Amino acid sequence: MNCTFNGVINLDVRDSVPDWDPFLPPRAREGSPNVLYIVWDDTGIATWDTFGGLVETPNMTRLANTGLRFSNWHTTALCSPTRSSLLTGRNAHSNGMACIVEGANGFPGLSAVIPPENGTLAEILVEHGYSTLCIGKWHLTPETESSMAGSRRTWPTSRGFERFYGFLGGETNQWFPDLTYDQHFVDQPYTPEQGYHLSKDLADRAIEFIRDIRHVDPDKPWFCYFAPGANHAPHHAPKEWIDKYQGVFDMGYERYREIVLERMKEHGIVPAGTELSPINPWPATDVIAPGDQVTPWDSLSEDERRLFCRMAEVFAGFCAYTDHQIGRLLDYLEESGQLDNTIVVVVSDNGASGEGSPGGSVNENKFFNGWPEDPAENMAKLDKLGGPDTYNHYPTGWAWAFNTPYKMFKRYTLEGGIADPLIISWPARLKDVGGQVRDQYHHAIDIVPTVLDLLGIEPPRQIKGHTQSPMHGTSMAYSFDAPQAPSTRITQYYAMLGTRALYHDGWKVVARHGALSGKGNFTADEWELYHVEEDRAETRDLAAEHPDKARHLVELWFAEAGANGAFPLDDRTPREQLAIERPLPAKPRDTYVYYPGTSDVPEGVAANIRNRPFSIRAELDVDSPDGVIFAQGSRFGGHTLFIKDDELRYCYNFLGSDEQTFVSDRPLPTGSLVVGVEFAKDGEQPQGVARGRLRLFVGDQVVAEGEMRTQPGKFALAGEGLCVGRDSADPVSSDYTAPFPFTGGTIKKVTVNVSGDHYVDHDLEGMAMLARD
Repeated sequence: MNCTFNGVINLDVRDSVPDWDPFLPPRAREGSPNVLYIVWDDTGIATWDTFGGLVETPNMTRLANTGLRFSNWHTTALCSPTRSSLLTGRNAHSNGMACIVEGANGFPGLSAVIPPENGTLAEILVEHGYSTLCIGKWHLTPETESSMAGSRRTWPTSRGFERFYGFLGGETNQWFPDLTYDQHFVDQPYTPEQGYHLSKDLADRAIEFIRDIRHVDPDKPWFCYFAPGANHAPHHAPKEWIDKYQGVFDMGYERYREIVLERMKEHGIVPAGTELSPINPWPATDVIAPGDQVTPWDSLSEDERRLFCRMAEVFAGFCAYTDHQIGRLLDYLEESGQLDNTIVVVVSDNGASGEGSPGGSVNENKFFNGWPEDPAENMAKLDKLGGPDTYNHYPTGWAWAFNTPYKMFKRYTLEGGIADPLIISWPARLKDVGGQVRDQYHHAIDIVPTVLDLLGIEPPRQIKGHTQSPMHGTSMAYSFDAPQAPSTRITQYYAMLGTRALYHDGWKVVARHGALSGKGNFTADEWELYHVEEDRAETRDLAAEHPDKARHLVELWFAEAGANGAFPLDDRTPREQLAIERPLPAKPRDTYVYYPGTSDVPEGVAANIRNRPFSIRAELDVDSPDGVIFAQGSRFGGHTLFIKDDELRYCYNFLGSDEQTFVSDRPLPTGSLVVGVEFAKDGEQPQGVARGRLRLFVGDQVVAEGEMRTQPGKFALAGEGLCVGRDSADPVSSDYTAPFPFTGGTIKKVTVNVSGDHYVDHDLEGMAMLARD
């Protein structure tokens, strides 16, 4: 109960006096402002025209003009860690978020589980009478818990949010998203052909959820965490929005940096004396992976320049389109009289992303599989970029450019990975300073304390019986009316995927170590020293001139990192990270049985067929069958067993580049039968890519066979789960259009075996399985 019962209880209710107060839900103070987080993904500070870039974002500028732009605000260099800090006010390692949740490991700082003593802003505000809504990307739930059998302890609805609509993972196809509604998976409400795009869907849902509240209680304040997929890959947008940027980036990324640096100076985003950092500041041979290098613009062929320019146009169209959708949400708030008293916090979770490699990608899943790009394939899809046929990402050169004037990009604790845009708007409070810039040094951990300060709410001592840890952040509200006030954040450590840095009182040390390099040997790293108060872009290493200061700051880094649980350090490669066997909801087994009419099974908790022999068998009762029996993945990597034109077919789509399709050599019989495939591995070439022979069966008859190879890593970083009786989102095979539901019969069940045993008589095995079921 919220307070002591002060009524009177007698034998007869007629002689008793009620007191409702202890039983009522919390009620916010009259006039309490709404809070809207807008959390962009992978958006470098030099992207939006609001901060001097060339991508037009009128709605971000609209918010900046009714608030403040912060030019010296920082993140953790990666999304899950930053998002955990944005919601808790604690450093990422204290939240168990050393990495994205897919990189979880069995150590306190790497667990990917925010402990209950680190309460979220939603958990605080819901106890102060706020409605709490989470819409869009979450990425704070371990992959093994993102299933219908998984614990809901880390889902939004268990961390203070009363409503959720979005995707649990780190990325999703914007045309065919992986969607969760509150606590269950759902299919998208309509198709791309009908005008679907995730950014539009999320804006629609935000308006709907807020209207739901206003219909019943117009005075109740709300906290909405709105996190679109933009600008994370895949970069997807309607063609008309992409075409608006035709020719805008023809100057190339090096010239873009020169143009935008001057614009940033005009906007007051960087000091007037700021210089451009160099291309490729660290060598690939002994520090960073070759995939993180930038190819000089003048060394590119004409075809490469055309491709790279189009990739930038697609990214810009994606960003501008999403800004437009956010504008629809802002329009609704303004028209309904809510915007003036809404605190809006706009951030990016890290710098622009370098996952596209030096040559860009039409299928980002190649990066997560450690697979090289094919320039010819990329060029062949130039006109399809941004549409459903690509899962595209621009090259590292554009990531470097959109982080102007800084070095490197996302994943690095150099400024390109951590110096990001921040806007705080509150027209009712900030109208007199609207449009101004603040340059105090701050970090993602400072957002929650700022919001609580503005709301006049003290951080609670307990949440749901858990004593709360102290917040590491400090309020930024002091800077609102004092542009020249000294920063209250004196020290901030950084550690991400092997990269390390520490800011202290205008100086910064950076370990010379590449992200995900697999290099290890951390004690041998050289540390660079920069006076970032004067040299914002880290262009002049002063370690040799000030060895004592460098040594002191390195020692301070170890102290801060240790206090926040940043050890052990982990710089293993993407393939190594994604291949780690992590605890599953159930013990691994040789045989997995799946049924139709159920939710998709996320890949992280499904049968793992990577780099091993496997078999798939389906028990059917059919008359004139057609459709998908089994599907997992998408056109960018996956496999599917289906019936079309009276033929049994199996397609293993290798990273979207090679649809290895096997078609039965005879019509499919009717009645009760067992069909399936067997893959017998006979080697690896290259390492991790299993090669062997695939046989397609009807009963005990081989109806097709041939050589096949399998992917070294996952079919998708997130989403695109295993399903029976349909292909739930993006189709694996070009032979059909999803969902291509199974008709003309019944699928009893599908069994996947990964024991490596030889595929034997299917009818006999099917009967044996029925007996055991």
